[in-house]
Amino acid sequence: MRLLPLMSAVRRLLTGAALTLAVTAPALAGAQPAADAADSGIPIADEAVRQACGSCHRADDQGRLSRISFRRTTPEGWQQTIRRMVMLNEVAITPEVAREVVRYLANNLGLAPEEAIPAAFEAERRTDDQPYEDADVHQTCTTCHSMGRIMSQRRTAEEWRLVTAMHQGYYPFTDFQAFRRSGESDEPQPVDYAVTHLTERFPLDSPEWSAWSATMRPPRIAGTWALTGHAPGLGAVHGQVTIAALPGADDEFTTQTRYVYARTGRQVERTGRAVVYTGFQWRGRSFEGAAEATAADPDGLREVMFVDRDWQAMRGRWFTGGYDEIGLDVALSRVGAAPLVTGVYPAAVQVGQTASLQLHGGNLATAVAGDLDLGPGLEVLRLSSASPDLVTAEIRVGADAAVGRRDLYLGQAALADALTVYDTVSRIAVTPDAGMARVGGVRVPKQFQQFEARAFHDGPDGEAETADDLDLGLVDVTWTVEEYATTFGDDDRRYVGAIDGQGRFTPAEDGPNVERSGNRNNVGDVWVVGTYAGSEGPLRARAHLLVTVPNYLRWDPTAVERP
Repeated sequence: MRLLPLMSAVRRLLTGAALTLAVTAPALAGAQPAADAADSGIPIADEAVRQACGSCHRADDQGRLSRISFRRTTPEGWQQTIRRMVMLNEVAITPEVAREVVRYLANNLGLAPEEAIPAAFEAERRTDDQPYEDADVHQTCTTCHSMGRIMSQRRTAEEWRLVTAMHQGYYPFTDFQAFRRSGESDEPQPVDYAVTHLTERFPLDSPEWSAWSATMRPPRIAGTWALTGHAPGLGAVHGQVTIAALPGADDEFTTQTRYVYARTGRQVERTGRAVVYTGFQWRGRSFEGAAEATAADPDGLREVMFVDRDWQAMRGRWFTGGYDEIGLDVALSRVGAAPLVTGVYPAAVQVGQTASLQLHGGNLATAVAGDLDLGPGLEVLRLSSASPDLVTAEIRVGADAAVGRRDLYLGQAALADALTVYDTVSRIAVTPDAGMARVGGVRVPKQFQQFEARAFHDGPDGEAETADDLDLGLVDVTWTVEEYATTFGDDDRRYVGAIDGQGRFTPAEDGPNVERSGNRNNVGDVWVVGTYAGSEGPLRARAHLLVTVPNYLRWDPTAVERP
C-alpha cells in the first residue's frame, strides 16, 4: 500500500474511534460541567464564539460553554483546537472567523505571563524540550509531544480527565505507549497519576490569572526598538524595529525591520504585521523586503515574542522551515531619549592586539571617543564612525590587560559583560552536541540541522567546562562529516547528506535508495566535526547527528494558522 492511502486509512480509523467515544461519552462535547467544576468556568460573552462553537458545545445558565469554558491556553493552543475541529469533526468556519475566535479565547481564556513564559519553548517551536519537575509525568506525556504543550494549558480536574479520554479515542495506542502498564496492578496507572498531578499543578483558577486578567490591557508599544539577536551558525544580528499601531485596532501592529549580520555584514529589511494576544503575547509574520510573500521569501518568518510588563522589552524567536527549525533568537529594547547600547561585535578581543569594535544600540550619533570606557588595559584610539544605531571604535588591548569579562560604558549608557579579553583559545565546542535531521524533498519537506563552533578560554582554573570558562563566541571552522560506527561495514556517511561551510547540514532525499545495499532509506548516524586552525595548532570538536525519517504524524497547516 502506498504511503498516502495508508495514512488516509489510519486517519479514518482514528477518527472513527474518536467519534465512537464521543457517542458513548457525551461529556466530551455537549454535557454540562461536572460537579467539581460547578463553581469554575469562564462565561463566553462573544457572539462569534457562540455561533461558531455552540452547536456542539452547549451553554449553561451562566453562559459557560461545555469544554471550552473550563480550559485556558495560548493562542497556539486554541488554534490547534480549531484546526482539529475542522479536520476531524468537519466544522465549517472561515479563516476570518477562526482568527476572531482565537483572539477572543486567547484574551479571555488565556494565560498570565507567569504561566506562559515557562512554556515559551513550545510556542517558539524550539526542539530542546526542557526538563520537567516530575519525571513520571514527563515520561507519560513526552512519549508523543513536548511537555510544553501540557504546561501551556490550564484545566479543571474533569477537563484533565477528558483530555486523556480524547487521546484514547483518537490515538488508542497511547494506552500501550504511555498511559498504562502491562499486567495486573493495584497501583494507579501512569495516566491516573498524571491527571492527579496536572490537576494540582495546572488548575483552571490561579492567582496569576486572577491578577493578570484584572489588569490586562493592550500594550502601548508603538515606536522604535533596538534589536539584538543570534542566528545559529551565523552569529550576532543587530538592528532596529519600527512598530506602528494599525488604525482602528489597539492590539494589531505593523513593523518595519532592518538588521545586519555582524560577522558577514549582510543587511536585511523586513515588513511585517502582528497581533498581541492577552496583553503580552506577540504573534506575527514578516517578509523580506515586502509586506507579503514573494518567490524569494514565500513563507516569511513567524514571530513569537513576549512583551515585558513595563512595555520596555520583548524577547522570543523568529523562525521558518518545514519543521520550524530555521530562525533566530531576538530581544527588543525600546529606544527612548537616552543613549542605549545593546550589543558589541566582536564579543572577544585578544591581549596585545588592536581591534575594531561595533557598538549597536540607539541614540548613539553624538558619541565621542571620550565617552567610551572599556576598563583597565583597553585603550580607545578613536571613533571611526557614529550613527544613531551604530558606533565603530578602534581600540588597543594592552599586553598586560587582564583576561576576563568587561563592562562597557558609553556616556550614560552601560552594558554588563559586553566584551571578553583573552590570551589564547583553549578549546572549541560544536553545538548542539546532539542534533537531528530528517530526510525529505520528495513527499515531505527536509528538516535541516544547523551547527556552530564556539571558542572557549578555560578561565582562571585552567580546567575545561567549569563555571569560570570564558565564551569567546563563534569561530570559523572547516566542517566535515565522519562515520559514527554502529554496525559492521557502516556506510551512513555516504548517503545521509552533506554539511556546508556555514555548518548547515542538508539531509538526503526521502524514500528507498536503490544505490544503497538493501535498498535502504538515506538514514543513519554520523559525527559532525569542526576543525579550527588556531595559532597554536588545529583544534577539533564534534557532535552527534541522527538523520532519521520524516515526521509523518503532523497536523497539516491550514489558513487558520496565518496571523
